[in-house]
Amino acid sequence: MAMLYNFNNVSLYSKKFSVKNPSNSPLCFIKPHSLNYHKPKVFEDKLEKGSFSLSETFSKAGLLALVSASILLVDPALAFKGGGPYGSEVTRGQDLTGKDFSGKTLIKQDFKTSILRQANFKGAKLLGASFFDADLTGADLSEADLRGVDFSLANVTKIFTSFSSLQANLSNAILEGALATGNTSFKGSNITGADFTDVPLRDDQREYLCKVADGVNPITGNATRDTLLCN
Repeated sequence: MAMLYNFNNVSLYSKKFSVKNPSNSPLCFIKPHSLNYHKPKVFEDKLEKGSFSLSETFSKAGLLALVSASILLVDPALAFKGGGPYGSEVTRGQDLTGKDFSGKTLIKQDFKTSILRQANFKGAKLLGASFFDADLTGADLSEADLRGVDFSLANVTKIFTSFSSLQANLSNAILEGALATGNTSFKGSNITGADFTDVPLRDDQREYLCKVADGVNPITGNATRDTLLCN
């Protein structure tokens, strides 16, 4: 709808201004919104460049996320590196038969599902480490600090060879608070002087260990039979 303005006398801020009408046009019709405003080209260029930069940033971020995810998906073992001096090496799900870890500090190291037959952990500090479902047949864990270690489903037994048998050695080891649930087996292992304080064991496992339990742990001063709650 057109708006009618009389330009003979225009009042602006309480002041009167005399405006001469266009020739032969006492009245002037002006349509609202008839003026077409255009954004400056420079502004449009900047807006387009800004949109492109933002899009490019999100694209790079998305690509980086995909690359990171692909690295983990290529080899799941790369995502499970333990602590201690072997933190730079993957020790989970590996064949570490005969590996020498004696005297090492391996706190919370991840050895889940690894093959550790005849590996040497003598005197190693393994607090909170995980040997979940690991094969420790014939391994030497003597004098090791095994407090809070997860032995769930682990095989800590004697290994038989063509010429002899090698025991898993837990002599004088400290296993306080270690986990030994499921089918964990210590059958045939040397537990002389081992401290089993607060280690949850199946009744049949405890009965077997009590038959061979002997000695006193030199560090804690606890008798092995007492820590196993033998009768």
